[in-house]
This record gives sequence, structure tokens and C-alpha cells, in this order.
Amino acid sequence: MPEVRRTIHFCYGHRIQGHGGGCRYLHGHNAKIEVVCRGPLDDLGMVVDFHEIRRIVEGWIDQNWDHRMILQDGDPMIPILKDQGEPVFVIDEVPTAENLAAYLFHIAREGGLPVTSVRFWETPSSIAVYDDA
Repeated sequence: MPEVRRTIHFCYGHRIQGHGGGCRYLHGHNAKIEVVCRGPLDDLGMVVDFHEIRRIVEGWIDQNWDHRMILQDGDPMIPILKDQGEPVFVIDEVPTAENLAAYLFHIAREGGLPVTSVRFWETPSSIAVYDDA
């Protein structure tokens, strides 16, 4: 089955409350994600137009996650950051790379893409993968 992949880069910040190391503090990452779509070819010979992946996933990231703090609902830093005019995106889950990969997978799927996996590099050497397997 043919597949296509699109890579997207963005910057974000987060923290992992309750973590025993440095990740418990507010910090940032230069993320790289790869959206993998698989399926039959359409009449134009494409699984999906790369522009559609860009429009749906990269557009969503640009509006919601790029250069923002991604924090778990209930984090006491949320009102402090918002009071200072800082952009914050709140999610129900702990904002780990694993959970962020899953979040983007569902954004892609809800956008109608034939996504089979999302790979999320938190750093150049640390990757989390969410797939439909």
C-alpha cells in the first residue's frame, strides 16, 4: 500500500508535573513531527495531496501549539501565564511527547486524512510514535 510522509517543525514549551527530573520545570523544545498517510491512490495517483496534510495538521499546529506553552488542565501555572499575556494551550493529558503524538494523530484523522502514524521528535534523539495498530 503506498504511503506519503510530511515533516513539520515547530517550537513549544511544556512541563511534566510530578516528574523527578528537570522536565518538571517549564522548558521548551524544537519539535519535529512526521505525519504518515497510507491508502489507495486517487485518480491523480496520490494517497493524499501534501498540501492537505500541511493545511490540516501544520495549519492546526501554527494556530494552537507553535510558540505556546502546552500544559495539563489544572496546572497552577496556567492562570499565572495567562495573566501575563502568555499563550497557553491546555490539554487533559500530561503533555508528554507520547500524548502530543496521539493528539496530533486524532487531529489528522478528524481532518479526514488517511493517517496511519504520527512520529513526534521532542529532541533530535528522542521520538514518540502513535499509530493505528
